[in-house]
Amino acid sequence: MNGILKKSYSAVVFLFLYLPLVVMAVYSFNASKYSLSWTGFTLKWYTGLINNVTLIEAALHSLIIAAGSACISTVIGTLAALIMHQYRFAGRKTLFGILFVMMMSPDIVIAISLLTLYLLLKMPLGFWTLLMSHVTLCVPFVATTIFSRLKTFDPAVVDAARDLGAGEYQVFRHIILPVALPAVVAGWLLSFTLSLDDVIISFFSTGPTFEVLPLRIYSMVRLGIKPEVNALCVLMIGMTIAAFLLAQYCLKKEKSS
Repeated sequence: MNGILKKSYSAVVFLFLYLPLVVMAVYSFNASKYSLSWTGFTLKWYTGLINNVTLIEAALHSLIIAAGSACISTVIGTLAALIMHQYRFAGRKTLFGILFVMMMSPDIVIAISLLTLYLLLKMPLGFWTLLMSHVTLCVPFVATTIFSRLKTFDPAVVDAARDLGAGEYQVFRHIILPVALPAVVAGWLLSFTLSLDDVIISFFSTGPTFEVLPLRIYSMVRLGIKPEVNALCVLMIGMTIAAFLLAQYCLKKEKSS
């Protein structure tokens, strides 16, 4: 009886999480454009994406911003986590607290504060302001993720390597980085996801010359959900699954080697 209840509970949880995605994927093949009633199977919404220049351009902008902010955030977050773990200095606890404050702050607060900064600096809103805003959003998540991984690491291994003549770079390259690599990959993927689906910070940080996909979709769905949006979201889910499987493969290969 307990086994049946556990399986039923798991089924309800997975149904709650993934049923909306399944419904969206199914209706991306619906021939009807203005109705939710099923009128037939079609692939025209996927082929129509090729001719939707505005939507494709916004998607490319989002991928560029997400990949760029994820890479920059991973580098900064890794260095911050390493510094907080390896060294003791004045303000270390303050720095750690600032990271948690940024993580817990509402997006609207971060967005308005960044917009105020850009206006004071007289920076034109566009690609660079959006990139810096997303880096600001993602760095605390990367740093705390990698720091949590480093907390499980035995520091005696580093001391032994230094006693044997290893320098700082050798210790980082051959000891710390392999241990922290799963967290580094997780931090990159988390940053990429946070940047890709952010709406509020993107709304306040970008200008009319650089539109990203979440803002484009938001402006479209206010007048109703169009099948092209469903098709694009299904393709993005497929890309996300492919990236996840690739990351898992790389981690397994690194672990086996």
